Amino acid sequence: MEEAYENFARVYDLFMDNIDYPAWCRYLTGLLREYQVTEGLVLELGCGTGSMTELLAGEGYDMIGVDNSEEMLEGAMEKKAASGHDILYLLQDMREFELYGTVQAVVSVCDSMNYILEEEELLQVFRLVNNYLDPGGVFIFDMNTLYKYRDVIGDTTIAENREEGSFIWENFFDEETGINEYELTLFLPEENGLFRKYEEVHRQRAYGLDTVKELLVQAGLEFVAAYDAFTREPPGPKSERVYLVARECQKKNGGFQ
Repeated sequence: MEEAYENFARVYDLFMDNIDYPAWCRYLTGLLREYQVTEGLVLELGCGTGSMTELLAGEGYDMIGVDNSEEMLEGAMEKKAASGHDILYLLQDMREFELYGTVQAVVSVCDSMNYILEEEELLQVFRLVNNYLDPGGVFIFDMNTLYKYRDVIGDTTIAENREEGSFIWENFFDEETGINEYELTLFLPEENGLFRKYEEVHRQRAYGLDTVKELLVQAGLEFVAAYDAFTREPPGPKSERVYLVARECQKKNGGFQ
């Protein structure tokens, strides 16, 4: 898993403005309410700059956001100051996050779970989620699919040029490992009018649905449902993103520590 978004954090929201966060939030809150989570504490793993965290707080949830990028959380804190929402942000790696108590639900969106590159580490994340969920609590998260990495974005280059900065995003997918490598080159303006070049590498892994189900069960969670993103339909062979729902059903090692 990458240690952090560093320079990209400065322009993350700018270049992610194609994501319809309000629509994503409506879908996510619909799922939460469908599974009887209408209020209370909700944890977002991989919260980034807090775009979804803020929207969920606006829907009345008491939000906690966890991310391992200090730079991304700086953006989240700026949004918090502007909105006045009482959100707790924690600088933690989702593979070893700690809370003071349990929560009604855990959510994770924008393919944050795909950044976990090893099955054993994904299992550890699921175990921690199970540990910090209330009895019967709900875990909702999304993942990019093998089809998306291999057939849609694999071995493609995305580039965008704006006044605020430019980027080149090169994708390289290794079908043997299931890992998609993003080589990100940024050109960001300096105060003197010149542009400075930054380079970052990010990696995500495609997981089969059966593998994810098995890991959820191993972690003590009950697999509830999988949906083609933003629908209530089951995933198909050309689904690019899937949403998964799991529920706490048994605590391992005595539960919350």
